[in-house]
Amino acid sequence: MHPTRPLALLLGALAAVSPLASASTATAAEAKAAEATASPAQAAGLRTFERDVRPILKTHCFHCHGESGVTEGALDVRLRRWLIRGGDSGEAILPGDADGSLLLERIESGEMPPGETKLSDEEITSIRDWITQGATTAREEPESLDGGDYITEEERNFWAFQPIRRPAVPEVGEIPQVGGPAIPQPIDAFILERLHRDGLALSEPADRRTLIRRATFDLWGLPPEPEMVEAFVHDEHPRAYENLIDRLLASPRYGERWGRHWLDVAGYADSDGYTNEDVEREFAYFYRDYVIDSFNSNKPLDQFIREQLAGDEMAGDEIASGDAELTPERIAQLAATGFLRMAPDGTASGGIDRDLAINETIADTLEIVSTSLLGLTVGCARCHDHRYDPISQADYFRLRAIFEPALDWKQWKQPRQRRISLYTAEDRRERAAVEARAQEAQEARTRRQQEHIDRTLEEELLVVPDEVRDALRVAYKTEKSKRSEVQVALLEEYPSVGNISPGSLYLYAQQRARRAGDIEKAAAEREAKYIAAAQQKLQADQSDQSAQAEQLVTAETLAEFDPEGFAEVQRYREAARICREQNAQAELAEMQEAVAAIRSTAPEERFVRVLTEPTNHTPPTHLFIRGDHNQLGPQLEPNELTVLTTFTPASIPVDDPELSTTGRRLAYARHLTSGEHPLLSRVLMNRVWMHHFGRGIVDTPGDFGRLGSAPTHPELLDWLADELMRSGWDLKRMHRLLMLSQTYRQSSARSETLDSVDPDNRLYARMSVRRLESEAIRDAMLAVNHSLLNQLHGPPVPVKEDAVGQIVIGKEMLDGERKPTGEELNSPGSSRRSVYIQVRRSRPLAVLETFDIATVSPNCTSRSYSNVSMQALLMMNSQFVIDQADRLAERMIATSDELPEQLSRAWQRCFGRPIEEPVLAELVQFVEKQAATFQSRDPKLAPETIDRMALATACQAMFSSNQFIYID
Repeated sequence: MHPTRPLALLLGALAAVSPLASASTATAAEAKAAEATASPAQAAGLRTFERDVRPILKTHCFHCHGESGVTEGALDVRLRRWLIRGGDSGEAILPGDADGSLLLERIESGEMPPGETKLSDEEITSIRDWITQGATTAREEPESLDGGDYITEEERNFWAFQPIRRPAVPEVGEIPQVGGPAIPQPIDAFILERLHRDGLALSEPADRRTLIRRATFDLWGLPPEPEMVEAFVHDEHPRAYENLIDRLLASPRYGERWGRHWLDVAGYADSDGYTNEDVEREFAYFYRDYVIDSFNSNKPLDQFIREQLAGDEMAGDEIASGDAELTPERIAQLAATGFLRMAPDGTASGGIDRDLAINETIADTLEIVSTSLLGLTVGCARCHDHRYDPISQADYFRLRAIFEPALDWKQWKQPRQRRISLYTAEDRRERAAVEARAQEAQEARTRRQQEHIDRTLEEELLVVPDEVRDALRVAYKTEKSKRSEVQVALLEEYPSVGNISPGSLYLYAQQRARRAGDIEKAAAEREAKYIAAAQQKLQADQSDQSAQAEQLVTAETLAEFDPEGFAEVQRYREAARICREQNAQAELAEMQEAVAAIRSTAPEERFVRVLTEPTNHTPPTHLFIRGDHNQLGPQLEPNELTVLTTFTPASIPVDDPELSTTGRRLAYARHLTSGEHPLLSRVLMNRVWMHHFGRGIVDTPGDFGRLGSAPTHPELLDWLADELMRSGWDLKRMHRLLMLSQTYRQSSARSETLDSVDPDNRLYARMSVRRLESEAIRDAMLAVNHSLLNQLHGPPVPVKEDAVGQIVIGKEMLDGERKPTGEELNSPGSSRRSVYIQVRRSRPLAVLETFDIATVSPNCTSRSYSNVSMQALLMMNSQFVIDQADRLAERMIATSDELPEQLSRAWQRCFGRPIEEPVLAELVQFVEKQAATFQSRDPKLAPETIDRMALATACQAMFSSNQFIYID
């Protein structure tokens, strides 16, 4: 075991973890983003029911007073006139008389709403002011709410539901920079326009070493090689940076990096979750590979979305009927529907409420779809109208109806039923030929097995009494159902014969030495009997006593006097020899292995996990009253959320006559990607911005609703969303646009001015320092020591629980009690990128979990970035980190014999910049002290071992430093 390494000597200079920016602060842009059309009452400064009071009542009171027909105390609070009408206790409000209004009295006393959650002081003040001012409405109220989808103008006017309109680019003048002022590109113009309001400007450009490390981690999730850094630093071409971005985007590493981002929001997992069993999902990796390939090929994002929602319907009617030729394009389209198969799914598990599990899987699927594509928490409307956003429960089930034909809870398909074989016609022919050879070998084994059974029968019959031998043989060979009572009893009396079977043959093989001994004993007894009989006969036949005395019968002469007896004895002994020599268990096992070896030559059958609809299948969708699938409400037809159809109506067919499927998902996918949808491109570009700048323009990427963060730069977000669509949904073009901006290329240096005005950098007057994700930290350690295996595609690298309960890479080996054996096997591909590590919901890899791996329950729209002591402890004590530091030390020793040179090169590989002399001197001193410590602990250590261990400690300290796990 490697000695403990005292990192404390160096970690003062190379701290393990530094705090991230704290909570956000509001900006003026947030207020501007949510402006609504003012009514006369609002223009006069009066509070109105729709804007100021209804949202409060909807959050706290609708559930018991109006929603789903529930009106406790006969009071419905959904409209102002119904509040005046009141309920069993009389009028709920008296316009102009707040103190006399029963509603306000109950709220202020804390009596209502029931439970622990009460209205805030601000909410109570709003209601009081509204009543005092006359309880006005902004406009005439609807006559009825029977449709259940009443959405006020204030709700419709929320910024996220407005059409995407391309704003004019602000005119902000030129940007001062080295080499002369530059005209800002649109992104910089929007950022500068907002900065200028607070008297701020962009920071100085980052130096080239910082910039290439930032860009390479952003697009690859890996550190740049030292050669890349030096080439870029000394590249005098005017387009050196643009060319760098193009090279990074052209690499397969890009798809792995940005594919991982999408897999988070898709909830990608290699296990089903839901139950503690957490069954592994075989072949889930086809979806992961589809995502990576889509990013690498720069598949237009609109096509990317359509394929994931309806790839099976895009692939043609033959898919539903099972007659399609699986071309590479169709396989990709089918693999894409794995997006709708990522939710936890326990429907194949035992001991569950199956209907509940089915509906949970459907609900989680809708959660993934809505948070990833719409940026809305639609799932909050599953049991009741959304408390904050204008999404009714009917809306939720209309959205569910789009997916119901493929996710029919009444005719549910378990996971293994939702997959399509990738076998080709040639694969099937080859497999048939292989199976024919295997069948021949299997038949030969079956014949040999019968020979062993027959032999074992005869061996057992040799040691039973002679008088029952023939009867036993007949009884055994008689068909079981036709045996007489006498035969059954006889076989029970002699179980050594009656129990012979293919299943028990291995037991007889194990007892063959005992049986051979019994046969040899019987042979000896018979031989003695035959010798005595022959001697007696000889004596009777001879009258000359002297001759008799000279002639005796012995084992050697028995054949002369009793040939038949001698032959029988020899038959017994030959049977004993064969019994002792022949091992049926081993021989049959060897023959079975030969059968398996033949079958192993057949092409491996792989399956793609898909979501498909049966042909001509249009199941009804019912609203579940209070979300209970046992209480069916009205039937609903498929449609988009009502509030999103205000400016862009959707046309979702109940059953498209042009398709063998309903066509609902395909129509919805086309609606989302039509270029008119208010949310999709905003949500996508906000997420792209987040991964480049550390936070989204909307800081809640999965929630663009009322409870989410308002956009800091709403006009910029709309410009980016529109630009994405105008560019043909070209993501790589958008990367270039963002990364070529001066906003992106700024330094991350802080100043007192910036910290006082915008401490959280929400206005982007500098670049934010960001911590790497857990996968990037692990991959970076593998990359800098040349261990990283760049291998695209394929099954995931398995994980297991080790002997002390940690989740590590490796194939699980369990003993008879299902405990880890402790045997450590080098799993193939253990140094592959983290995106290829198996994602078990119940078993996150320890080295990834500590640094905030995505929690896919059911998906992850934004990762957290904690700062806890466990992270520093992991970097100091993890065997994985220690091993990677050892490998880096070995690599450096192989390239140079001089310690300063070894340290300098390690530093360059870890941080992409030359080491400063004072730091180098400190590191040299540190390594020398470590070497002395190791020598004193174990004088028997070889000098080269001590040197490697000491250098590895310094390498581990580099891995643990801020410079390694943060990018600026």
